[in-house]
Formats: sequence, structure tokens, C-alpha cells
Amino acid sequence: MANVAIITARGGSKRIPKKNIKIFLDKPIIAYGIEAALNSNCFEEVMVSTDSEEIAEVARRYGARVPFLRSDATASDNATTSDSLLEVLSCYKDMGREFEFGCCIYPTAPFITGEKLQSALQTLVKTGADTVAPFVAYSYPPQRGFLIRDQHATMKYPEFINSRTQDLETIYHDSGQFYFFRVDSFLNNKQLWTDNIAGIVVSEMESQDIDTETDWKLAEMKYRLLL
Repeated sequence: MANVAIITARGGSKRIPKKNIKIFLDKPIIAYGIEAALNSNCFEEVMVSTDSEEIAEVARRYGARVPFLRSDATASDNATTSDSLLEVLSCYKDMGREFEFGCCIYPTAPFITGEKLQSALQTLVKTGADTVAPFVAYSYPPQRGFLIRDQHATMKYPEFINSRTQDLETIYHDSGQFYFFRVDSFLNNKQLWTDNIAGIVVSEMESQDIDTETDWKLAEMKYRLLL
């Protein structure tokens, strides 16, 4: 069976207006994920799931397909990523198309590359995991973190008070860029996060949450440094 890239890009972003199609350096930010998926040669179908005709037009301009628009239910503030993926896969099934692997790509992840998608697919096949995601190491060991209550600071994990940071185990967090998954497992579990997850590691320079205008500027700075 074929593989599908699903770029989830609903309209109505509030903190950054028209965030998914805002110009990032020289093109709409959604274009980076679309182009990475197309260049990876991992997918027979690269599509955008959106409720916005404006986003759909931009997506098509950069080579993605938008065979149907997202429903009001999956475009609401309460809808989850899994809800939108389930809807997409159901719509394709109604069209007579089913897939072996899928990849959920977030529209504001300009650091995705075709090579990272290829690596994730290879890891998915090799490990037998349900989902593969890119992870990034915390920049400072969370084992040495503090809680501050009423201006009083206490260590969250006091057992590490005398530990050197270089001796602490590296802990990673989800980079929030994409999730490569087995479609049959996802349909059974109805979620991407199961107890059978594998990861690829990306650097802090290749990862940036983009929720505010400051985040946006930081992401552009990182991207320029990587050029």
C-alpha cells in the first residue's frame, strides 16, 4: 500500500494571525513542510487537511493536494490532531484509498527536511514501532530543575543536588514537528502516542516551538544560521 503525508493546517490561529501561511523568510511557512514531504520521495500522496480555502490555495500552489476540506467538528478549538487524522483517513477510505504508513506534519515546522522524513520512515520499518517522532534534548538537565512558590525556590528532585550536570542522563522532549506512524496501529489505538514509540534525534538548532511572535523571530534566526 501507499504512504500519505497529512499536513494539518486549520485556519483561525489567534496568537499569530494566519500563522500557517505567514511568510517565513521568503515563503509561506506551510511550504517548508510540503516541499520536504515532496522531496523525500516517501509518499504517494502529500495533502493538506484544512478548513480554510485560503490555506488550501497556498497549499496547492506549493504542490500539495487538498481533495476535501476539514469538517467543522475537526476544525474546532477542541478537536485534536488525532481527530483530524482519523477524518482524513476515513475520507480517503471512502474514496477507495488506504495507506500503510502516514506522516502527520505540522504546518509551522520549517526545519523538517526530506532526509529527516526518510530517516524516520527507515526507523519505523526497522524498529516495528507504532510511531516515530523527532526528539530534541533539553538544553539544561530537568533533574536540576526548581519549583518557585511564593518566591521560595526548592529543587524538584533534591536527590540530584550534588550531581554534576554532565553526569546526568540526557532527557529529550518531542520537537513538535512530525509523526510518522503505522496506519493500522493508529486506527486501532486512535492516538499517535502509544507504548511503542521510537525516535530520531534533532539538534536544538533544528527545533523551535512557534507559538508567539518572539518564537517566530527565533526560528527565523536559527534557520538563517543553518543556511
